[in-house]
Amino acid sequence: YIKIRTGLGINAKTICEELTETFGSDAPAYSTLKKWAQRFREGREDVRDDPRSGRPVSVLTDDNIERVRQIIEDDPHSTYDDIMAETSLSYGTIERIIHDCLKMRKVTSCYVVHQLNDEQKQARLRICRQNLEKFRNGTWQLCDIITGDETLIYHRQIGRKSNNATWISENEPPRTIVRRNSDPVLIHKVDKGKTVDHNYYIENCLKPIINEIRKQEKSARTQCIKLLHDNSRPHTHRDAVNYLTEEGIEIMPHPPFSPDLAP
Repeated sequence: YIKIRTGLGINAKTICEELTETFGSDAPAYSTLKKWAQRFREGREDVRDDPRSGRPVSVLTDDNIERVRQIIEDDPHSTYDDIMAETSLSYGTIERIIHDCLKMRKVTSCYVVHQLNDEQKQARLRICRQNLEKFRNGTWQLCDIITGDETLIYHRQIGRKSNNATWISENEPPRTIVRRNSDPVLIHKVDKGKTVDHNYYIENCLKPIINEIRKQEKSARTQCIKLLHDNSRPHTHRDAVNYLTEEGIEIMPHPPFSPDLAP
């Protein structure tokens, strides 16, 4: 059709509009159509694509599919370049095997700070059940809990997001990153070069928090407040624990290496 319309002196833009009107999104792109129209104006007769280098589709054998599957199974972070180096297959072949044959796609994995061992997993389960029971029987209320955490803020992104992507199968759910809305009682910025030890934590974080609670509640009573922070050394130091106890603040137990429980 492009060859005939070009021979009749119709410009590429008009031909593109005609094909788009007929075939919609299946019509050739304007850049492709313009290229073919130019070839026909220069005297080309053949309407077939020029021969291309590369392996034929016949390389989609069961053996090659199994090789690619095994490489991904051994290392879910493997890239196309890694698989090409291992199999000597072309990029396009590997892409067809992964997406069409293995029905896999690559998504970014959830970042986990620490891999829990069996003992830590059991401690997490036990503590979470104990906390949950206190909510269910009315001993605790969510509105009485204050969580605390530290955040490092960089002026530039470190590394590439693509480095954290892994292949997953068709029916696997995508990993999620939760953005939490916060209602902070206190935000404290640590100056560059400062070290946060237990004394710093008490003076610059705990005391201002308690003062703010009393100001908001218009009362000196803090007995209903539960503080949930992680197990870093300034938090678990004896002086910090004693100070919170004297102020009537109950410290909620925190399972080891569980940052998702103290957002």
